Amino acid sequence: MFTGIIEGIGKIKSKTPDGENIHFEVESPLSSELKIDQSVAHNGVCLTVVDVKKKSYKVTAILETLKKTNLGELEVGQAVNLERAMKLGDRLDGHLVQGHIDQTGICTKIEEAGGSWYFSFSYDNSQDNITIEKGSITINGVSLTVVNSKKNEFSVAIIPYTYAHTNFNKINVGSIVNLEFDLVGKYLNKLKKIYD
Repeated sequence: MFTGIIEGIGKIKSKTPDGENIHFEVESPLSSELKIDQSVAHNGVCLTVVDVKKKSYKVTAILETLKKTNLGELEVGQAVNLERAMKLGDRLDGHLVQGHIDQTGICTKIEEAGGSWYFSFSYDNSQDNITIEKGSITINGVSLTVVNSKKNEFSVAIIPYTYAHTNFNKINVGSIVNLEFDLVGKYLNKLKKIYD
């Protein structure tokens, strides 16, 4: 489990295809603290550390992960949001995040708002994912609050700290992002379908 509070920015050092999988080497200030078999969220995607060096580590994304996320689009040198798994007993500063991406979305609009920003996203609603006004959403691993919730689109407000300390400053109109919808909302949506 994660919280959606980004610990650092990594940089893709190498991207090596291996059959249908891709091995990523990630340069990160967190590398020296990692161990093999630990879970780290990369743009919100939970991946297992398979090798550790002093300033970098390796993870592998399988085909199923590549199909549902933006990881396959990452290029060498690109920034990636990083978060280690939460410790039991820590404060939950964001919200409960599984690191299991539901689908991708597309940035449709960016508005500057007196020192902060509104980012708008659209997504394919055929998968029955939903947002609610003032509910939680995870975008590229960042825990955020939904504003302007609609059937297949929503916006989030980004404060300067989040803009500076995540890869939101690299998102442009047309960028593909990873979306993990609120866990509680997903369960309620599923129950509603079962009992309707």
